[in-house]
Amino acid sequence: MAGTLKWLELAPLLLRGRLALARAGAPLCIAVALMVAGMASWLWLVPQHAAVRPVPAQPLPALVTAPAAPTANQNLADFYAVLGPQRYAEQQVKVLFDLAAKNGLVLNQGEYKTARDVASGVTTYQITLPVQGPYQAIWQFALQALRTMPFAALDEVAFRREQIGEPIVEARLRLTLYLKDGGA
Repeated sequence: MAGTLKWLELAPLLLRGRLALARAGAPLCIAVALMVAGMASWLWLVPQHAAVRPVPAQPLPALVTAPAAPTANQNLADFYAVLGPQRYAEQQVKVLFDLAAKNGLVLNQGEYKTARDVASGVTTYQITLPVQGPYQAIWQFALQALRTMPFAALDEVAFRREQIGEPIVEARLRLTLYLKDGGA
């Protein structure tokens, strides 16, 4: 009987709620349902958020500043520092012949031409070398020459082969040595 009594007291309340919902309409009912769902999710998230431990603040890494751009005078000084000495130009030609021999190449008589720029004090020594040997060895020779002489420039490379299957290639390399006047 006690269970029935509680039901009888609850029945009028449920009836009133149902009538109120019918009067309010579907849009208001949906809005109330969304509000209740939002409140429930907020109440669920608050303890979750409190459980998350804050990450301790770490200092930002120091900014790296780029080095200052070199001045024109510094660039000019660096340029002259790389130039080879003019008085050793013939020895540089010997270095080229030695590198060719180390790579198994046949170097025939080359052509040499010198030019001087009076304003800058730079002398160019242009060397044209006809070379015979395997293709790979010719490239190795050219790259070794540039590594050995940082003041050299490879201006031109021309290859020629009589027949496609022939392992020996004829090439012509033109190098220019940039040299400074004076000793050192």
